[in-house]
Amino acid sequence: MWHLHTRISKHVPSGTMKIFSHCRTLRFTRLAQPPRWHLHTAHQLWAPLTLADLEAINHCERPLPKNFNFAGDVLDQWSHKEKKGERPAIPALWWVSGTGDEVKWSFEELGSWSRKAANVLTQPCGLKRGDRVAIILPRIPEWWLVSVACIRTGLVFMPGTTQLTAKDILYRLQASKAKGIVISEEVIPAVESIESQCPHLKTKLLVSPQSRKGWLNFHELCRSASAEHSCVETGSQEPMAIYFTSGTTGSPKMAQHTQSSITIGNTICGRYWLDLKSSDVVWNMSDTGWIKAAIGSLFSSWIHGACVFVHQMIQFDADTFLDTLTRYPITTMCSAPTVYRMLVQKDLRRYKFQKLRHCLTGGEPLNPEVLEQWEKQTGLQLHEGYGQTEVGIICANEKGQKIKPGSMGKGISPYDVQIIDENGNILPPGEEGDIAIRLNSTRPFCFFSEYVDNPEKTSATIRGNFFITGDRGMMDSDGHFWFVGRADDVIISSGYRIGPFEVESALIEHPAVVESAVVSSPDPVRGEVVKAFVILSAPFKSADLEKLTLELQDHVKKSTAPYKYPRKRLSVKKAVCYNINIRIFFY
Repeated sequence: MWHLHTRISKHVPSGTMKIFSHCRTLRFTRLAQPPRWHLHTAHQLWAPLTLADLEAINHCERPLPKNFNFAGDVLDQWSHKEKKGERPAIPALWWVSGTGDEVKWSFEELGSWSRKAANVLTQPCGLKRGDRVAIILPRIPEWWLVSVACIRTGLVFMPGTTQLTAKDILYRLQASKAKGIVISEEVIPAVESIESQCPHLKTKLLVSPQSRKGWLNFHELCRSASAEHSCVETGSQEPMAIYFTSGTTGSPKMAQHTQSSITIGNTICGRYWLDLKSSDVVWNMSDTGWIKAAIGSLFSSWIHGACVFVHQMIQFDADTFLDTLTRYPITTMCSAPTVYRMLVQKDLRRYKFQKLRHCLTGGEPLNPEVLEQWEKQTGLQLHEGYGQTEVGIICANEKGQKIKPGSMGKGISPYDVQIIDENGNILPPGEEGDIAIRLNSTRPFCFFSEYVDNPEKTSATIRGNFFITGDRGMMDSDGHFWFVGRADDVIISSGYRIGPFEVESALIEHPAVVESAVVSSPDPVRGEVVKAFVILSAPFKSADLEKLTLELQDHVKKSTAPYKYPRKRLSVKKAVCYNINIRIFFY
């Protein structure tokens, strides 16, 4: 079973409902805030940015405005359109717990609650524009509220999965000098065990129905907060978010995005890959700690005025997944290939999906046979996309394009995607090389701005006039790209990026391990899984290897996020025995 989240308090949904359950009937009074205006150079008139404006900017047909704020320039404009009847009568956010609880917010309600949350962050929390805030929440409505509130106030938010361990969180808080952290109950022990080592951390905000000493309670503060808040006029190139991304050497890098890079920069992705309209209901299964959640479940969807559907689904279950598609009017679905590999094992013809019309996948390579099985059983094609934390979606099988099984599609605008050699020369079709994006005279605004405090790593992404993705691939004569593998050794398992160095470092902390090496291994369900090779220290060479293997697995789970632990069962020589996940060599 694929665990999307390992632990979550049963109280979180009920707490969520205590503060939000009335939202289905309550409509907030219209807030007296003037619309945000921008200069249209073609007509020399001040007017709100339209969807056409954002697409033109993303296509590089119009200059990037000096100032941009997603909350003020997009969400508040959709709220205004709702009031004028210019948007279908569907929610902006539709959350279900799977146990009967449900939240539906219009854009107006989302705006009002996010303004309350913004006041919580800036007043009792004391956070100021530019401060960095770690957000470690599962798929609950508060993740969207706090993220939007950070945008409204000019705070730099840093999402993280709830599977992060104390060590992971400590590194993130120390490296970023975070001033605040927002978490759910299951993360409390990890944070409290390391907070004394984080001198910059000033504010701890807990999303829970229960109060806890030393923590501010989000629900209590949000209930009493004012719904009046003036959105900060942030610069388009001002920092907005930081994502920690793994590599083969060293600790995760801090990829920083601006107010425009993953917002305006994903307008075209929303139109041509996600094929979104304001009448769509979009279900994206990405973990809230990954940038794909922000792209698919926040920015692309809401730029186009679509409804973001969220199922909390603490633990993935294929039957629940399929029942959800049958019960709710979901039109657009995006999930990792791992999910589709599990779904095609079912008799899909037994299910009648209400309105599903467009299916997408990404995060890891898609097996051609899964694509064929899905289409055979459902009549729907799978549109694979390929992208990175640093630059968003690079290639995609857009709606209406011919899909070649195994291909990740063609380069997506505004990127000029090429296959190059080690000297930066473009290779002809059919030759393997580095997947790269050609740069013009200026760095594209939809790129990440930098790896924070790491200019060397930032510079290393450039080869001549190309941005290097770090992946290997080839392009055919029709312009379709084919993924070959990582140029480095990052392992992508069920859509999760796992740096071998992090797992090796965790293993070597154990007294039994002298040396370790971590590689990927093919897996029919997860795509890849972690395989570890270790050399034992002398005192452990006579140990019971089965027990020691389990002990090392548990050690890795405790030392780093559980999804990173070595997983594969493999047969080895008689002297070593059968080991689950870890192959032990004598030295």
